[in-house]
Amino acid sequence: MTTPSSTPPAPPNPPAQARNPLHGVTLEMIVTALSEYYGWEELAQRIPIRCFALDPSVSSSLKFLRKTPWAREKVEGLYLFMQREQRRAGSRSQPSSRG
Repeated sequence: MTTPSSTPPAPPNPPAQARNPLHGVTLEMIVTALSEYYGWEELAQRIPIRCFALDPSVSSSLKFLRKTPWAREKVEGLYLFMQREQRRAGSRSQPSSRG
């Protein structure tokens, strides 16, 4: 005869990345979106790194950012800021549903 286990079952695991706004967004997508939104010149002013200032390209930026954690963090932060700006601008341009 077996006895029931005294250990309660483990609670179900929450989705690992449920609250991460960068989940599913590649670094290439981030750099491309930033360069299209700000342009390379303004991007180099906001984050002063050579890969944005001298002969910029997505591929050269990716090589640098993959090896440089502090720069990648700045780029990801600027991407999140850009996303918030776009949401705010979009919500202001939406007509109000109030009558």
